[in-house]
Amino acid sequence: MTFFNNLQDNSRKIACALAALLCLSAAASAQSQDDPEVVSTSTNLVILNVGVADRRGQAVTNLSQGDFAVYEDGVRQSVVSFEPTSAPFSLVLLLDMSGSTINFRPTLKQSALRFIDALGPEDRVEVVAFNEKIQTLQHFTSDRREIAFAINEAKGKGNTNLYKALRHSLAELAKEGKRRKAVVVLTDGLDTEERGLDGRTSAEAKTGEEAVAAVKPDQSAALRAVLDAADRQGVTIYPLALPSADPTKLLPLTPQQSAIYASARVRMQTLADRTGGRLHEIRRLEDMGRLYAEVAAEMRTLYSLAYQSTGARTRDGKWRAITIEVSRADAIARSRPGYYAR
Repeated sequence: MTFFNNLQDNSRKIACALAALLCLSAAASAQSQDDPEVVSTSTNLVILNVGVADRRGQAVTNLSQGDFAVYEDGVRQSVVSFEPTSAPFSLVLLLDMSGSTINFRPTLKQSALRFIDALGPEDRVEVVAFNEKIQTLQHFTSDRREIAFAINEAKGKGNTNLYKALRHSLAELAKEGKRRKAVVVLTDGLDTEERGLDGRTSAEAKTGEEAVAAVKPDQSAALRAVLDAADRQGVTIYPLALPSADPTKLLPLTPQQSAIYASARVRMQTLADRTGGRLHEIRRLEDMGRLYAEVAAEMRTLYSLAYQSTGARTRDGKWRAITIEVSRADAIARSRPGYYAR
């Protein structure tokens, strides 16, 4: 019984630590007016991928440009371009090939292939694998055979350069012009560099709660750089969190491990929330293929629109809140909540 009591006690501590970190993250969001994160652009064009669902959660895919009203800080904006849900995407399929994913490789590759099969025929895919290195295994193509070959060739071990790989992916997407864009990243989220920083920041903490409080995951320079680049292009990011990101697999945790795992989880959630995507947690390997398919299905229900911000304010780096309304009474629109601009 001692083992199970310790397990329950440690689980409660982790839950408390995660709750504390989420509260801190929420508080930081409330103070976003002072956050130094910015989007440096030469124009005021804002690009959005927008999902619309009815009250039952069913996707609404038959709307037109006139059905949307977009507001920035409460001021209605003029939509200058619109793409229906049928418009093709350019997307990067980003695969974590670090040492922590070795045991998942067969399922990972089978699930990625299932994802490709669920995409539209004109969608263009680039396959990128990362560990301590970042490798483009296949440049953008709609040829499913070439994409499948690249997925099967993915291999490696070692460290996890997640945020460098995301920046690489966004730089590649920038070459795809005005097409709709997304990144689907399969990872445990434990970026090696961020992990080291979080461990050093929480080194003096004696408890998990103290360690979690010491780290401010949303202030990560690496995370902000990715969000800046995604904002500029209107890229939606869908993280799929591997089971190796589950801290309960390592019970009991040190205070520093509590901070590292909780911070990684919050950063992945932030990537999804800020870009209008969705975080999918893979709790069982057999669920991986289904979750990949759900991401593909969701992407095929997104509208894309852009507006030229009419705000006369200087680009001061402050938060611009975006609200989207649709004319259909029983429908709700979901997209990224805003952006920082200068």
